[in-house]
Amino acid sequence: MFHPVTGIDHCVALTQDLDSTAEKYRAMGFRLSPRGTHSKAKGSANYTIMFPQDYFELLGFLAETEVNAPRREMLATMGEGLHAISCRIENANAAENSLADLGIKTQELNSFSRPVQRSDGSENVASFSTLTFSPSEVPFGSVFMCQHKTPEVVWMPELLDHPNGACGLDAVLAISDTPEQDALAFARLWANGTVTESDGCFSVATGPNSAALMLFTAENLAKLFPDANLETTAQGAFAGIRIKTSDSERLKTFLSKSQIPYSVSSDGVYLCPQNASGVLLEFV
Repeated sequence: MFHPVTGIDHCVALTQDLDSTAEKYRAMGFRLSPRGTHSKAKGSANYTIMFPQDYFELLGFLAETEVNAPRREMLATMGEGLHAISCRIENANAAENSLADLGIKTQELNSFSRPVQRSDGSENVASFSTLTFSPSEVPFGSVFMCQHKTPEVVWMPELLDHPNGACGLDAVLAISDTPEQDALAFARLWANGTVTESDGCFSVATGPNSAALMLFTAENLAKLFPDANLETTAQGAFAGIRIKTSDSERLKTFLSKSQIPYSVSSDGVYLCPQNASGVLLEFV
């Protein structure tokens, strides 16, 4: 049977104060898109941090609506941080049917659009269809699928060059009490989902040219990032992301000049979640 999910498209961080968080990330050396405002029913807005193959979304709420009530509840009870993974699909309607054939439950098939401002002052419209994996299929956090109907509007060339040298998602980092069991459950969500283990980390490969999902116990993740207060991540969701950088010296120079505190990890450098609106950020 055909499995329609081919990788990780983007990650979503929920934040209490969207514009304040955007300023933090600009100071870290990310080039953010202009703020996108969603429909009145959604009552939300976002900034995106674009890379050639994927991206990272900062999402906040402008008004309390029935549609955004579940995510506002998540933010209130679980805290700021990385709440969702969005997966790559070609067609949301076809994905719903194919996943049903595989016995994988989904819900909330939606289509929507939002205006996108360009640096020259012009405006385009980005259109999407999304489909969510049922909570029973997902060990923790939220995982949904996104069909980009207008990718050229989202992946604008002027957004891809980041002063800190960031150039892609390498992995999503997560804390689990049962990492092997949860990794196997997550792996079902991707066509090429396979699990490997190394030094207590259970890594889910999600597809070609796609970030992995790496699961650790809290103790093991704390050993890798001793300066990080993991209690400030989204509790019960995802802990952070590992980001590819094209030039580690460029990154360190930028952070030092901007007086952004960073720590050294075994593979690169990291910014603590307590300084990044609940998201652990490792650069490799």
